[in-house]
Formats: sequence, structure tokens, C-alpha cells
Amino acid sequence: MAQSIQLYIIAFTVAFVVSVVLTPVAKKLAYKFKAIDYPRSRGMNKEPVPRMGGFAIVLGFMCSMLVLSVFMKELHTKQFLGFICGGAIIVIVGMLDDVYQLSAKVKLVFQIIVGIIVVSTGTKLNFIMWPMWQYLKPFSAPITVFWIVGLINAVNLIDGLDGLAAGVTCIESTCLAILCTMSGSTLAAVITIALAGAAMGFLPRNFAPAEIYMGDTGSTFLGYVLAVCSCIGVFKSYALLSVLLSVLAMALPILDTSFAMIRRAANHKPIMSPDRGHLHHKLIDMGYTSKQAVIILYALSIGSATMAVIIALQDIRATITLLIFFLIIIILLVVRMRHTQE
Repeated sequence: MAQSIQLYIIAFTVAFVVSVVLTPVAKKLAYKFKAIDYPRSRGMNKEPVPRMGGFAIVLGFMCSMLVLSVFMKELHTKQFLGFICGGAIIVIVGMLDDVYQLSAKVKLVFQIIVGIIVVSTGTKLNFIMWPMWQYLKPFSAPITVFWIVGLINAVNLIDGLDGLAAGVTCIESTCLAILCTMSGSTLAAVITIALAGAAMGFLPRNFAPAEIYMGDTGSTFLGYVLAVCSCIGVFKSYALLSVLLSVLAMALPILDTSFAMIRRAANHKPIMSPDRGHLHHKLIDMGYTSKQAVIILYALSIGSATMAVIIALQDIRATITLLIFFLIIIILLVVRMRHTQE
């Protein structure tokens, strides 16, 4: 256990420091390659802001993995190599999108390719221990690809307010790290802790008023790492509970994306078409400032993440209490939104 804690400290510290140091460098690169986010109808920024700040997050994470490779043999496996290769493709496509604005279909194709690479190198959702779900075993590969692609886009979609995606990722990564530690997956725990450190290192310059955005370079990479780590760690244990734990740990991007798909389908619009109906947009429309909206969403993420950990600990009384409190908060928010719309 002591050795694991040392690995966690190294993972977080290296990722955090490198991300902090390289964020100004990423800002200069964004200006050099003209990766600028100009004011638009759906955006919150009133002035041009450089994006592609995710470059610092990625390098912070990769430096952490490089240092840890000296101590962990798990970082020399075919599975981890597949994870790194997939991540490299995600980052390259993200950087190209930040500069040239790629179409949604092109990005989707590469995301599917990345999912296939990850699956072919040994990372799959495990349905064997799930009651009656063993029949899904032949579909494990496509379901895993769907999960990875879905979470990549889910995190990308919540990146709509200063500091939102980076902060929520810190919370979700920490939750996943705890769950992975409880399930005995040191590899997944170390990866998620490194991701939390990299995202937190970027946050000071990304929180409102942001001087740099992470862009698709960062948001898609964050979603990718969270998706793969949940497959390596959480889904490998807890049997049927793994679905609930993973959804709770990453509830905000998953639910926001699900509602967006339902909303667009109901309005007969393409599922991948952008709109201004996300939860963070609703909070702004209710009169909250950008900072207030982000803090509210942080609180919701902390609540759902805490619930996931408590359920994993099998504390029924605490779970019910937190669930009731969480539902009351959600109901109050929904009522306030409807009142604002009227």
C-alpha cells in the first residue's frame, strides 16, 4: 500500500507541475497556429481566446507516464501501448480540429478507429460476471468502442464554460482513482490520478475569466482517458454495480450528452448538431454567472462521485441519505429552470 501511495504522489505531482509550466507555452502555440476561439452565439467568451491548451494537459500526463514507466511493469504491456497509440491519435485529431475545424463525421471516424485499436490490444468491457449479461460477451468489443466514443464526446460537450471540463475531470478522475484502488487496479488508479494532476495544473489559467481554452486537444483526450480507465479498472470488478458506479462517477457529461441526444431527436435535428441547450447554458439563462454555474456543476459532480464511492463501500444508510439529498437538489434546479423559462 505504501508503494502504491508513492506512485500516486509521483503521478499527480509530475503531471501537475508539467501542466502548470507548459500551459503558457500552449498559449503561445495556439496564437502561432491561429487556434483561436472567436465569440459566437453558443459560446460564452466575448473576446477571442486561444484554444489548444490541452497540449499542456497531454504533455503533463505523458511525462507522468514516462516517469512511472521506470517503476511499473504494467506500463510496458501491449494493452498500455494500445492505450497510448489511441491517445496519440485523439490528440493529433484534436489539434487539427482546434486549428482547422474538422467536421463532426471526420472526428467520429477517427474516434471509432481509436476505439478499435484499444479493444484490439486487450481492453474490453467484461460481462462475464454480470447476471444474465453473459450473453453480451460476443458484443463486448462493439459496446466498448461505443463507450469510448460516447465518453470522448460527452466530455467534449461539457467544455462550454471556463474551467468546467478541467474541474469536472479532476473530480471524476479522483473518484475513478478511488474506485480503481478499491478494485485492486493500480494501473487504472495511477492513470486517473495523473489525469487529475494534469487537468488541475491547467485549471488556474482556464478558470473564469479564462486566458486559454483546452480545445478539442484537451477535452477529447480527457474523455478518452476516463473511458479507457473505467474499462481497465471499474468494469473489471463490482460485477453489475460497475455500470452504476461508472455512470455516477462521470454523471455530468454522461447525462448532459444523453439529454442532448434526446432533445435533438425530439426536435428532429441531427444528433451531432450543436445547440445551446446544455445544462451549463440553462444555468446561465437562469441568471447565474459563469463562475456560479461552474461551481454548481462542480458540486453536482462531487455529489454523484461521492455517491459512487459510498455505494462501492456498501454503506446502505449513507447511500440512501445522500441519494435523497442529491435528488432534492436536482428537483430544485429543475423547478428553477422551468420557472425561468416561464
